[in-house]
Amino acid sequence: MFTGIVTDMGEIRTLDKRGDLRARIATGYDTATIDMGASIACDGVCLTVVDLGPDWFDMDVSAETLSKTNLESWAPGRRVNLERALKVGDELGGHIVSGHVDGVAVVTAMAEEGDSTRVTLEAPKELARFIAPKGSVALNGTSLTVNEVDGCSFGINFIPHTKAVTTWGQVAVGDRVNPEIDTLARYVARLAEMS
Repeated sequence: MFTGIVTDMGEIRTLDKRGDLRARIATGYDTATIDMGASIACDGVCLTVVDLGPDWFDMDVSAETLSKTNLESWAPGRRVNLERALKVGDELGGHIVSGHVDGVAVVTAMAEEGDSTRVTLEAPKELARFIAPKGSVALNGTSLTVNEVDGCSFGINFIPHTKAVTTWGQVAVGDRVNPEIDTLARYVARLAEMS
């Protein structure tokens, strides 16, 4: 489990196709404190550490994960949002995030509003029904509040701090991002279907 509070911006060092995709990610984390098999959210996708070095870790990305996320667009040099798994007693600063990405959304518009940036995204129809104004959504592993919803489109406001400590400072129209809808919304919708 994660909180959607990004704690490092890593960088893709290498990608190696070997059955699954092996990604080596440079990190500012103290890798001596990372266990083999640990979960790290990479752009919101929960992946398992399979190898470690002094300032990097490796993850294997399955074909299923590549088909459901934007990770197929990863390339060496790309920056990625990182978050280590939540430990009992850690502060829950965002919202409960599983790292199970639900599909891909696309950035359709951007506008500066004071020091912040308003970003409009288009979600797949099957996910849009779970996104509600003032609700939570994780995008590329970042816990965010939804401003408004119009059909499959929804808006997010990025403050300067978020743009500085995540990859959201580099976002552009046309970018594909990894949304994870709020777990509570998923269960409420399922209960309503069963009624």
